[in-house]
This record gives sequence, C-alpha cells and structure tokens, in this order.
Amino acid sequence: MAQFRFALEKKLSALFVLSFLLTLCAPAHASQKKSGRPGRVQTGLDVLEAEKFAPLRGKHVGLITNHTGLDAQGRSSIELFFHAPGVQLVALFSPEHGISGRADEKYSSSKDPTTGLTTYSLYGESLRPTDEMLVGIDTLVFDIQDAGVRFYTYTATMAYCMEEAAKHNIAFYVLDRPNLLGGEIIEGPILDSDKTSIVGYFPLPIRYGLTIGELAQFFNAENHINCDLHVIAMKNWHRNYFFESTGIRWVPPSPNLRTVKGSIVYPGIEILQNAGVSVGRGTETPFEEFGAPWMDGFAVADKLNAIHLPGLRFTDQPFIPVSGLYAGQRCGGVGIRITDRAAVRSVRVGLEIAVILQKQYPKNFDPAKLLFLISNSETIRQLQAGVAPEQIVASWSTDLANFDQTRRKYFLYK
Repeated sequence: MAQFRFALEKKLSALFVLSFLLTLCAPAHASQKKSGRPGRVQTGLDVLEAEKFAPLRGKHVGLITNHTGLDAQGRSSIELFFHAPGVQLVALFSPEHGISGRADEKYSSSKDPTTGLTTYSLYGESLRPTDEMLVGIDTLVFDIQDAGVRFYTYTATMAYCMEEAAKHNIAFYVLDRPNLLGGEIIEGPILDSDKTSIVGYFPLPIRYGLTIGELAQFFNAENHINCDLHVIAMKNWHRNYFFESTGIRWVPPSPNLRTVKGSIVYPGIEILQNAGVSVGRGTETPFEEFGAPWMDGFAVADKLNAIHLPGLRFTDQPFIPVSGLYAGQRCGGVGIRITDRAAVRSVRVGLEIAVILQKQYPKNFDPAKLLFLISNSETIRQLQAGVAPEQIVASWSTDLANFDQTRRKYFLYK
C-alpha cells in the first residue's frame, strides 16, 4: 500500500510540474498570438511609421495612393501623412478606380473630405500629373498595392509619375508592398516594344515576379527615367511568399479583384474578355469563373480537366452576370478550383482555354482579339496557326531567361 501511495504521489508531482511549466509557457504563447504572426511582413508604410517619417521630414509631399494604402493597424496613408510631424501633405493623386477603389470608369479630380486636399485623378483627362498639379510639391510618394501583373494599370501610373518627377526634379519615394503572386515565378510573353500603353508600360512578361519597389528600380534604370528614386523596403518579406503568407489583411486592390484565389488566375483569365468571354465580372467570383451564352460549360470543363493542368480543377458552373459583359444573360460557364497555388501557371491556362474555344466555337471566339492584353504579335500568330500551347510557352523561354537575368539586378529580397 505504501508503495502504491508513493507511486501515486510521484505521478501527481510530475503532473504538477508539467502543469506549472505549461502555465509559464501560456502567457508567452498568448502574447505571440495576440501580437500577430511571428515574422509578419511590414510594408514600406509600416517601416516609414516606425522611423517616424524621418526620411520625409521637411518635405512637401504629393501622395499617390488609394484604399489599399493602409498600415498594419488599418490606418490610411492619407491620415498618417496628414498628421506626420514635419511632413507637409500638399495634394493627393489616385490611379484607376479612384481613391476609394470603387470607380469602374474614368473619373474627375475632387476634394478629399477628410483633409480638404485636392485629389487629382490620374485616370481621367490626364494619365500623369500635370505641371499645375505639381505646384508646391518637392516629393512624390507612391503607396498602392498592385497585382503583380503587367496589364494592371497601377504600375504604369507609377512609371508616368516617375517620369514627371524626373522632369520636375522632384524626389520619388515608393513604399514597398508584396507582389500578390510572389517573387519567384515569371510567365508569359514579353510585351512588344511598339505596344506600350497604360496596360503595358514597358516590355515585361505578364507575370514579372517583382515587388512594386523593385519594379520602380527596374523602370528607373532600364527605361532610363533616372528620377531621384528611393524605395522604403519591407521587412520579413520573402520571394516565395504568396499574399496569404504575409499576415497582411487582404484588401481587394480593385472592384473585381476581390479574392486571393482570383488574383492567382487573373493573369490568364483576364486576357479572354476582349475576345467575347465573360471573366465573371458582375458575379460574386470574378476570375474564378468564365463563360459565355454560346459556351457549353460542361464540355469545356471536361476538356480542360483532361489536360491535367497543374494546381487546378474545372467544374461546370453556369452563371448570370448582373453587370458587365452579357449582363442578365445565362452563360454556360466553367468554375476554376485551385488545388496548389504555387503550381498554377495562369498564362498557360489562358492559352489552353483560348485553344479550346477557338476549336469549338470559331464563329464566336477570335484569338486575334487577345492581342490587347497579351501584347505580343508572335504569340497571337501561333494561336491563330493552331500551335499547341506547350510549344507557345516554350517559345517564350529565351526571352524569359534574359528578362530573369536583368530583373535580378533589382532584387531587394531573397
């Protein structure tokens, strides 16, 4: 009996020690959980705040931003700059979709209700700051979340502003933010040099694998802008990070790019719209589905699944858009399911869809109309000639290897 009591007391003592150790560990664990993920990414805005805006003290600032310019606490860069000690906020500038990110067409300049400052439209009568807009400004600051895709207009807006900064001897600061698609994968054809526009500022592939700050350095050197450029780099961001890895709260960068999933397939699905395919605008899940009244969603999904594209599955998913292309019409549709985001090659997906639609619906689908966003004549020629998608992708390899070698000169992160 005594031996049994001794053994029991020994076990209870061990349990007490274990419980005590767990109690000691609990506050540290709870504190870590409360403060956010270990290694949470700090954006350029967060870093600038931590520095108490020291690099911009004494400056007269024009802030290029929109609803995505938020810090880790959800405060807007407009609010933070307006109250930053030693910083004079002179004017605001906003890209496509406006300062609130809700406009789906061109818009005019207006007054910001909170600060009383003028918000100049860079997606209206002018796509770049005019001489009048820049009066009294010695520094331009860019703080916008882009999509990591060549034809997303925010990057061209940044480049146009950099050009004007260079002309007017104005310093240009980029508060860096993550590339939604990470910094490793590059994909798609290089833009033809004679097809530059707001949806294609410079010869890049569709997925270029650079942060907005790295891209600014690339543009400044490779396009010989030569503005007085400063990038406030992020902390804790790594090239293999998709957006979900950052710990940053998701804010849709534009009205239809609503989800992280949509952002992954966006580069390949968006190119289809100009050829008469609904890409889900006017539905709850843009870019996660596509279709048209003339399309058999079940048949197209079946053909896509037979190809076994990495990281994706396709389902029959009819839909009726409430706005945009085919508003109010029932579309035979295909839903896109992501099973492995790192494996997805979205531009290849767009080509595979184009080939199927060209064969099945030649009267309804014209691949020549894809040129608007693909912006590479040779790729379109190959599509029209019936070249297999894997061969088209292979034809990009030399150009992509050359681009990759160049872009690495501007890496700020591993």
